[in-house]
Amino acid sequence: MLFYKSLIVSVCSLLGGFIFLYAQPNKAKKYRIHTLAFYNVENLFDTLNNPLTFDDDRTPKGKDRWTQKIYRNKIANTARVISEIGVNIAKRPPSVVGLAEVENKLVMSDLVNNIELSEYNYGIVHYESPDRRGIDVALMYQTRFFTPIHTESYPLYIFDDQSKKRIYTRDQLVVTGLLEDEKIHIIVNHWPSRRGGQAKSNPKRIAAAKLNKRIIDSLQHLNPNAKIITMGDFNDDPTNDSLKKILKTKADKNKVKGKNLFNPMEEMVRRGIGSLAYRDNWNLFDQIILSAPFLNKDFLSWQYYKTGVYNPTYLQNPRGRYKGYPFRSFANGHYTGGYSDHFPVYVFLIKEAE
Repeated sequence: MLFYKSLIVSVCSLLGGFIFLYAQPNKAKKYRIHTLAFYNVENLFDTLNNPLTFDDDRTPKGKDRWTQKIYRNKIANTARVISEIGVNIAKRPPSVVGLAEVENKLVMSDLVNNIELSEYNYGIVHYESPDRRGIDVALMYQTRFFTPIHTESYPLYIFDDQSKKRIYTRDQLVVTGLLEDEKIHIIVNHWPSRRGGQAKSNPKRIAAAKLNKRIIDSLQHLNPNAKIITMGDFNDDPTNDSLKKILKTKADKNKVKGKNLFNPMEEMVRRGIGSLAYRDNWNLFDQIILSAPFLNKDFLSWQYYKTGVYNPTYLQNPRGRYKGYPFRSFANGHYTGGYSDHFPVYVFLIKEAE
């Protein structure tokens, strides 16, 4: 792709945003750039016992021996990863990051105030979800680049087939805000897991996809040209029914029109790229999906540039049977000093510099 191959990085900056040059045959244009990322951080819990959730193991006296020392190391590791996503091109950490598996606002506060991230002045959007494990989704954003103007948390109602009792899981977080001076909508997801098997658990993710579709439809009803990003750990690959049949995502951006959604991760998974591994199989559950207005070619507003999985060597298991898998932070009953059982994913948005 000419755009990618002819990228020339410049060292100048404008209004705090990094600028790069895109060299065409007869001219070179300057573009501003933002990184938007998603990261499932694998059970980022504090050391305090919450009597309303099943977090007893993640306490100093619990089964996991989750001490302050371990917690501080987990925070530092997570902050390091976030601080490096997209830096090779954007030259700064992500402007916006969606997160999954955070326990509460306290851990979010500790995360954004860690030395690796504190200078970037990240704000936080977080709501408590009813998930029985005590894990939530959240959004963090650099306040100099992104300004939330409306936030809302949408509960997912799913029920056990036999008992008919509600299964409490993660809400879907919707944040509408200004990326610099342009309105965008971000939905952060962590859909129901594949516990019990893919087929048996599939209806739960179909229900999550239908909720996500209703949210997107409502935003597009208010503005057919709404710029919407839905990101998260979908616990499904880009080719599964929840994405293809319910959200109706498309892999070819040239076929994305009107209210269609573009999933750049679909082509990646076809090439064997994954964000997590299980039983010698790679999956790309972590995805960032964009609405059609992000695919205009004039670049006079924020437009999609490219996507990726952030998987440097230090995030990979260094040895043994699971060499190359994400270097998770907890395994075989003890803290490993690793990072997460998922790799982060990201997209770049660019806009022609004035």
